[in-house]
Amino acid sequence: MKKTINAGIGGRSFTIDEDAYNRLDAYLRSFKSRLKDVPVTEVMDDLEARIAELFTEKVGSGARVVDIALVEEVVNQLGMPDGSPVPGETGTGSAGAAGAKSAAAVPHKLFRDPSGARVAGVCSGLAHYFDLDVSLIRILMLVAIFAATAGFWIYIVLWIVVPKAMTPAQQCEMRGIVPSAENMAKYALFNAKNR
Repeated sequence: MKKTINAGIGGRSFTIDEDAYNRLDAYLRSFKSRLKDVPVTEVMDDLEARIAELFTEKVGSGARVVDIALVEEVVNQLGMPDGSPVPGETGTGSAGAAGAKSAAAVPHKLFRDPSGARVAGVCSGLAHYFDLDVSLIRILMLVAIFAATAGFWIYIVLWIVVPKAMTPAQQCEMRGIVPSAENMAKYALFNAKNR
């Protein structure tokens, strides 16, 4: 019989067995020690939120216990911030390779892009969402505004309704790439430089 621990991960409560808890704790400590030149708190909060999201997908809302196999799966999926292999990894290959394989399968989410914003980031966010050049979207929006159509009001509504991609995980989702540890660390560094 194994001991279980109630752990708060990413603002959610999970029942996790002792081996899985120790493995996850070791991964988080190792991950944190490899963060360089990035806001550590922001990346760690995003990482824990992503881990909680993955646990919820796998475990569901039932009382199932998070075991070592699930922790290994999540840890290998997320990887390390520098792209290096995960310490104590039981699978073969790195998380970077797994992230590259599944990058095409990640759907884009609509956010305003503060990094490519001229006014509010609406056009840049639409360009990422539809995978088009931002110049084309800006030209189409200007034509719609100057043609005395509803373009101005569409822009204003999108500005109000569409959320801004503030976290590294949202930056990844906006671009349609896997929110892995390496990718989130890259956008956390980018966000820190552009504040």
